[in-house]
Amino acid sequence: MIELRNINKSYPLSRCGRREILHNASITFRPGVNMGILGLNGQGKSTLIRIISGAESPDSGTVTRKGRVSWPIGFTGGFNGSLTGRENLRFTCRIYGADIRGVTNFVEAFSELGPYMDMPVKTYSSGMRSKLAFGLSMAIGFDFYLIDEAYSVGDASFQAKAEKVFKERKAQATLIVVSHSVATIRKNCDRAAVLHNGVLSEYETLDDALRVYAETCNVGH
Repeated sequence: MIELRNINKSYPLSRCGRREILHNASITFRPGVNMGILGLNGQGKSTLIRIISGAESPDSGTVTRKGRVSWPIGFTGGFNGSLTGRENLRFTCRIYGADIRGVTNFVEAFSELGPYMDMPVKTYSSGMRSKLAFGLSMAIGFDFYLIDEAYSVGDASFQAKAEKVFKERKAQATLIVVSHSVATIRKNCDRAAVLHNGVLSEYETLDDALRVYAETCNVGH
């Protein structure tokens, strides 16, 4: 279970004042219920998912996590650029109590990084970092997977391989998906909430959320 209570988050504007991204946002994510967060670009979906993961802190409010929660898939900010890919895997495995050998073997075969596994992550392209992060998240296994719509990595053949292993993992885990795409939410989620102008509103059914999103944000239903 992941519970957010009265989450507030804002950022300073370049000239003066602050922009409110989240206003008293409260929501509970329960095991076995794949949840979508719908919102247009710039509404704060990525900020919300970083707060859920713990990668970013709210200005106020509380986040309670029970179970293993992934970092946002595709998010690579947690890697130490001076360490090699292999060293970063070892470090992350110690944090999560995962089997270092098993995780390393999986990521090495899956990511297709070859000799770059033994090179500093700061020498990686953004795509290589994403492959490492995705492979690592699949290797460890989480109770909750956080999926950002911005996630995409590799060519078509790698994406097909990634989709296959992701389907295997999500059969035993719960998804939290942030997206502006109705199709993405319909494909992956059982219920959804809408994030608009800093307000997060949850709905009883997926169809209710999609209807409100279409009406509020003027998008296709």
